[in-house]
Amino acid sequence: MKLKFLIFAVALAGMGPGRDAPAPDPETIRDSTPQRNPARLPPVSQLPEAPQEVVSPLAAGDPVLLNAAEVEPQQFLWTARPVVVFADTPGDPAFVEQVEALRLDGRALAARDVVIVIDSDPSANTIWRQQLRPRGFSLVLIDKDGQVKIRRPTPWDAREVGRAIDRLPLRRQEIGRGSLLR
Repeated sequence: MKLKFLIFAVALAGMGPGRDAPAPDPETIRDSTPQRNPARLPPVSQLPEAPQEVVSPLAAGDPVLLNAAEVEPQQFLWTARPVVVFADTPGDPAFVEQVEALRLDGRALAARDVVIVIDSDPSANTIWRQQLRPRGFSLVLIDKDGQVKIRRPTPWDAREVGRAIDRLPLRRQEIGRGSLLR
């Protein structure tokens, strides 16, 4: 049976595209590549206007970056999952790499109710530093129930953070509940 399928697949692939069909009309073919030529762009007066209403960053798909001195852990209890990124200086290469990696895939993090709290000033002694006691660079994932779930001394990309969140019991309940409502 496998041999017959293999022979059929090879014969089908050997046929190639239909040669009896007429050549496509160049005017009906749409170019899917973005226009990079500024001369082809419409004038500014013809561009659509930006919406006037304010959209929540979680709804827009952009990651929410918050300064640790401006927020407290209790604000996110049962509403969001803080991912806290600590460093001793804002120029720490691991800190810069981590923040950029989390910004790249904001939609995946927003779907998991993640807010990113950054703290790169040890002298500020924020409540985050008092409770979590980081040493140098540190990535801390806190679940919606306020419990620390993961601590990492090295940067993670958003995909790894998302996978770790998907293994959490609360996230599994959310996923299960979401599929029942559909």
